[in-house]
Amino acid sequence: MKEEVVKFFNMPVEEKMKYKLMPGEYQGYGQTILHSQDQKVDWADRFFMITNPVHRRKSSLLQEFPTTLRETMEKYLQELQKLAMTLFGLIGQAVDIDNQEMIDVFDDGMQSVRMTYYPPCPQPDRVIGLTPHSDAAGITILLQVNDVEGLQVKKHGVWIPVNFLQDAFVVNVGDILEIMSNGVYNSIEHRATVNAMKERISLAMFFNPKLEADVGPAKSLLTNTGDPPLYKTLVMEQYLKDFFSRKLNGKTFLERMKIKNNDEVSEA
Repeated sequence: MKEEVVKFFNMPVEEKMKYKLMPGEYQGYGQTILHSQDQKVDWADRFFMITNPVHRRKSSLLQEFPTTLRETMEKYLQELQKLAMTLFGLIGQAVDIDNQEMIDVFDDGMQSVRMTYYPPCPQPDRVIGLTPHSDAAGITILLQVNDVEGLQVKKHGVWIPVNFLQDAFVVNVGDILEIMSNGVYNSIEHRATVNAMKERISLAMFFNPKLEADVGPAKSLLTNTGDPPLYKTLVMEQYLKDFFSRKLNGKTFLERMKIKNNDEVSEA
């Protein structure tokens, strides 16, 4: 998979533009190397597509890939689906969510993939590879394609570099898992920086609930613990619409999902 991602970004621009983002769409290949006098901007080439449910795949993308990339990607998607469901089972077990509820929510759920190429930047302090945010996902499984690091996570207000282990994945906890666990897990605010001398390449796969599933504190968890829900419940499709209608900005959307005291107490 690593070799095929490198091949994709090494293709001539005119070949990659066969998969370009069309106006008003979010799936495909696009460059976000921009310039601004006021703020840091994303500095990267990206390819993003929905991979599951299969009927939501865009026909001009995966099935139009070069044969080796398409076949490798299909195999990769299948294997990561197995890995993700194993992880969801273990995660649920750790916080007392019934395994069947995890299966009902995530099995054959909404899945997507993003390949990212971060070019070298002579002034890396003036740009950002990826704006600070937490993922609108259950989990994200990240494959570091080459040996150039740049991922950072925020802990106690400090940005900490992530040191990658060879032949290992990085698994990010997303907002949906924080909501389902009623705050027991914390979603990870993260960002990507760029290197002054070297390119960085990564492949992220996002695992979400089914579009018709409820996104809220797990019913079995609340029953098992007796705790009140700390987050609102939305249908997944509406959750995604609301999330992506706003700019990435830390964990601000997750804050909107929290139940505040005045949500439950009427005015006197």
